[in-house]
Amino acid sequence: MEIRGLGYMGVGASDLTDWTTFATDWLGMQMIERGNTARAFRMDDRTQRLVVDRSLAEGDRYFGFEVADAIALQSLAARLDAAGVAVRQEPKSLADQRFVQQLISFDDPGGNHLEAFWGAAVADQPFRPGRAISGFRTGALGMGHVVFHVKNIDDLLGFYRDLLGFGVSDYISTPFRAYFMHTNSRHHSVALIETGRQDLHHLMVELFSLDDVGQGYDIALGEPEKIATTLGRHPNDAVTSYYLRSPGGFMLEYGWGGKVVTPGDWTPSEVTVGPSLWGHDRAWLPEDQRRRARDMRLKAAADGTREPLQVIDGNYNRMAGVCPWWDAAVGASG
Repeated sequence: MEIRGLGYMGVGASDLTDWTTFATDWLGMQMIERGNTARAFRMDDRTQRLVVDRSLAEGDRYFGFEVADAIALQSLAARLDAAGVAVRQEPKSLADQRFVQQLISFDDPGGNHLEAFWGAAVADQPFRPGRAISGFRTGALGMGHVVFHVKNIDDLLGFYRDLLGFGVSDYISTPFRAYFMHTNSRHHSVALIETGRQDLHHLMVELFSLDDVGQGYDIALGEPEKIATTLGRHPNDAVTSYYLRSPGGFMLEYGWGGKVVTPGDWTPSEVTVGPSLWGHDRAWLPEDQRRRARDMRLKAAADGTREPLQVIDGNYNRMAGVCPWWDAAVGASG
């Protein structure tokens, strides 16, 4: 299938100041002026990844998915049209605003406004982070991932899996239904969580260094009311992260250490631990659901559930010496 990853995201906002502070000082993105109505934020060599636009209504959002070239874009448009999805061939003026060569747009069955494009512009200046970070893990993995609230997963699963060509990485059946789907080696670029409503749950960005996440968490602790979910680790994509309340009303997951999958050669499995191995106390949940989530984490701890760290080559040093107790424990279990 044509889609390669999440290329960019746009957000409507009446106040650009809060977004600028959030994206630069908290997340470490680089702010770029886009006239009087918009600000764009860089994460890498791309001209823009996140766009905050006053000309859009508060709460309006768009999600741009990248394809290889014009042929792939037209193939995707034709398949969507054949399936009865209304596809708009967007004018060059809008493509220029998105800093891409060509652009189509369409909506998913939940009403999320999606775009597909090819030919994203590369900036002529190096990326300069808004605070001292090692950088964002993007490239072939795309900008990160988005997770949508949905009323009924069955209304959207076929659209993303069968029509757009996303592969299912894994899924959750209880305490809620969720599907995690990949289109490159990132564990998921899109996920659907069945919560009884339609909305954006969160955007996730991934950092090169765990220390970037930890130091960002220290910054967030200065305004703890903005922390939606405490530091923790997921069992399925293995990401260590925390979640912030963004100025746009949705959450922003700030993470490190994501698992990779093999597109086209991956067997989906049910996730029965979690949704977190540890941490991730969700302040936004009702108290009974928070207790249930805590009980699930404590069960994972009691069961000794562990996930290997997913470490990029060159991002670690082997520890000197060997732990005799650990060697004995691994030998006994093997």
